[in-house]
Amino acid sequence: MRDCYFEAPDYVPLLLRCRSGWERLERESGRRIVHRCGVLYLGASESEVIRESARSGTAFDVPFESLDAAGVCARFPQFRMPDGWHAIFEPGAGFARPERAVRTASDLAMRAGAILREGLRVLGWQETTTGIRVQTDAGVFEAGSLVLTAGAWTAGMAAALGVPMVPLRVPIAWLQPRDEQLCRVPTMPVWYIDRPGQSGLYGVPIAPDQGSPHGVKVAMHGDGVVVDPDAPRRQASPDELEAIRGATDGFLPCAAGAVTAGSTCLYTMSPDGHFVVDRLPGCRSVFVACGFSGHGFKFMPVIGEALADLAITGSTALPIGFLVAGRFARGS
Repeated sequence: MRDCYFEAPDYVPLLLRCRSGWERLERESGRRIVHRCGVLYLGASESEVIRESARSGTAFDVPFESLDAAGVCARFPQFRMPDGWHAIFEPGAGFARPERAVRTASDLAMRAGAILREGLRVLGWQETTTGIRVQTDAGVFEAGSLVLTAGAWTAGMAAALGVPMVPLRVPIAWLQPRDEQLCRVPTMPVWYIDRPGQSGLYGVPIAPDQGSPHGVKVAMHGDGVVVDPDAPRRQASPDELEAIRGATDGFLPCAAGAVTAGSTCLYTMSPDGHFVVDRLPGCRSVFVACGFSGHGFKFMPVIGEALADLAITGSTALPIGFLVAGRFARGS
């Protein structure tokens, strides 16, 4: 949940729009989903993350502070910052509880009249003269339009897109802090460490409403292996979890206690690491959103809004033009 977006400044208007979406989700459900404890970015002097985060924040008047090593030590004594590194702190940023967000959005959708069918396997779909027909293992469904958000299964569901989507298995660890008070919100912010020549390391602090698993959540951004999404997914190994714990120990020794739990997630990587949100080529009423490349969940409210616009009216006023699939054909 950050608006100083180093991936590209084009995302920032969508992120700013997201704020009202997350607030509405919390207001209408009465559930807390977002913790705005701030985000701290750390990187070496040549760090693209630091440079581009500052550029995005400056371009859209997002409040942030630039910090040197002394400033980080004074504000956030949890962090061990190498000499010559720089930092940015974005106080209005934070993190969302993803499972709670999905459950809440589903509950509100059903309250508004949506029908959710879980556990179905889509066998195929076709566009007809009157709309869309979707074949599943539980029967045929028909509609006026279709939105495909198949994640790692996009290649099989939206072959007409013509853009390769690569599924990566990415390990995640939860670590028992050596000093829990230093690793709780609001004392500890969310953090992203741009390690030169290595995958970025990010972490989420402990919060009172966390539940299980307990501990600081840590992962290496995009540090995964290519997998078949239909194959059994191998759990995070002790070596993978120890690699995450060891990397954390170098920057946040207070957080790098024993591993309390491990898991894996699937990144669906587009060729340029940016999303694809567009009408499926050759179709009138089929739209696709995919290739979120490990940084898409925070956009849930605004991508949902854009897809609803497309499905209902065929267009949207939201600024998603930079996410069209045609950019790959243009070689951009």
